[in-house]
Amino acid sequence: MSLADELLADLEEAADEGDDGLYGEEEEGERLEDIPEEMEVDYSKAESVSSIAKLRNSKPFSEIMDKISMYSGKQRKNSEVSGPVESDPEYRLIVAANNLTVEIDNELNIIYKFTRDKYSKRFPELESLVPDSLDYIRTVKEFGNNLEKCKTNETLQQILTNATIMVVSVTASTTQGSLLTEDELKQLEESCDMALELNQSKHRIYEYVESKMSFIAPNLSIIVGASTAAKIMGIAGGLTNLSKMPACNLMLLGAQRRTLSGFSSASLLPHTGYIYHCDVVQSLPPDLRRKAARLVSAKCALASRVDSFHESSVGKVGYDLKEEIERKFDKWQEPPPVKQVKPLPAPLDGQRKKRGGRRYRKMKERLGLTEIRKHANRMTFAEVRPGLQSGSAGKERQRTQNLQIPTEDLAEAEYDVRRKVHSQRPLLGNQLQCGVHSASGVGDSEPTGCREEGG
Repeated sequence: MSLADELLADLEEAADEGDDGLYGEEEEGERLEDIPEEMEVDYSKAESVSSIAKLRNSKPFSEIMDKISMYSGKQRKNSEVSGPVESDPEYRLIVAANNLTVEIDNELNIIYKFTRDKYSKRFPELESLVPDSLDYIRTVKEFGNNLEKCKTNETLQQILTNATIMVVSVTASTTQGSLLTEDELKQLEESCDMALELNQSKHRIYEYVESKMSFIAPNLSIIVGASTAAKIMGIAGGLTNLSKMPACNLMLLGAQRRTLSGFSSASLLPHTGYIYHCDVVQSLPPDLRRKAARLVSAKCALASRVDSFHESSVGKVGYDLKEEIERKFDKWQEPPPVKQVKPLPAPLDGQRKKRGGRRYRKMKERLGLTEIRKHANRMTFAEVRPGLQSGSAGKERQRTQNLQIPTEDLAEAEYDVRRKVHSQRPLLGNQLQCGVHSASGVGDSEPTGCREEGG
């Protein structure tokens, strides 16, 4: 056997072992099932609406509606409930009625598709002009085979807006649809009546559930409302099961239902349930709704535990929790605090003199300008002196040179002035001694020292 044959044999053995031992446990466990795609069913071939919508004529529907009529007129007290609330017959009726509303919605969707497929033969454009299913059914019942009713019809104004009525009337005048037969009109009338009757029964169930939720779960109803409380309690399987749930799971109860085929699913919000869509959360801006849903679900978990033990039947705990929720909502929506105006920084001044007082004043007096210096350069009024600012400095200097006195005359004049001054002063000190020497005849001429002092 070659090397290649040995390798192939080893691979086959490993594959057999994997099929027998490695993957055997996974095959025995749960397998992922392929979800078949929902195909669009053509209801136009159905003979009547009763053959596809059987909820209204069913026995459970009639029993629940009869019990609702029986319990609607009774007023019970909270003290009558003892033990687990799930054992109370009226509580079981509330849960069953809440589940029935989901079935009614599915039935209304089927009836709408049946009516749309049948009436598209007469007015195919009406489906795009009136997107709401119940409004479409009411409009079809009002029109019938005569599309001229849209022009003057007071009943239609209670169903559609004036702008929609105008568009429908213009489109009806140019439609290419054909007239319906008598059998088709009867089938449409029957389907419209059934849809309106089911819708009326759904509103009746809602009113009953909301009126009784204050009796079953008063604190929970105060926080999120009776309708939302009934929905989350029905999905959880009862008030006791709801009280055992953590808040993170409570927030996800009631995922969004599948949209109608052909509509976009881009607007679907993941991880959102009935609590996210209740009025308390929807009253906030969109960016705060997820945060608010987490807060409300936490308070609902506390309120459900209080209700499961039949405490605070008056709803005091529920009012306190709701007040706390509203207080936090107000805190979240407060505007941010105003930024404080910062003071300007201290200016960068130059170096200041740090010494002053008596020493500084003495220094200024010593180095300052004296009175003699101030008067030194003072000019006499109307006296012209040459200077740099004079335009004729050269001429003035030439004239000054011409008027200069000879040096000999100046020396002689200076000597005469000194002698006059010397004769007028009293003789003191050296001058007296010089005068004695002069009088004694030591010399005729005046000594140099005396002359200098006299000068």
